Amino acid sequence: MELVTPQIGLIFWMTLSFLIVLFILGKFAWKPIMKALKDRQESIEGSLLAADRAKEEMSQLVFSNEQLMKEAKDERDAMLRDARKIRDNIIGEAKTKAEEEANRIVETAKENIHFEKMAALTDLKNQIAILSIEIAEKIMKENLSTDDKQKELVTKLLNETHFN
Repeated sequence: MELVTPQIGLIFWMTLSFLIVLFILGKFAWKPIMKALKDRQESIEGSLLAADRAKEEMSQLVFSNEQLMKEAKDERDAMLRDARKIRDNIIGEAKTKAEEEANRIVETAKENIHFEKMAALTDLKNQIAILSIEIAEKIMKENLSTDDKQKELVTKLLNETHFN
């Protein structure tokens, strides 16, 4: 029951022990504890600052990544545009060359047809001339087979010819 109704001596010694413990703690424990708390607080603040910097760097990286992606897309679009132009140029050149080649072939074919036609006409004329000569020869042989017929033809030709 002494603790419930303390006496003066007990209060004095309890206060003295408390002050001694308080002095010892103040002299040896509070400075390291306070230093540790201060270090911990600084470390937490440093970590928060580092986290903020990291967050800022991440946002900058995201922005730079977006920029890089945009530039890459623009470059890809430019390359595709250039490739389409080159493809169209190649197709156009191929069409032009094909048309020129077709026109050249058509012209050559027309010239060949013309030469073949002329050769055929010349050959036909030669054959007609040969046949005409043969027919005329046969007719002449038949008409001039006798001496009387020959004399009659000479007389007729002389009469038809007019001398000046």
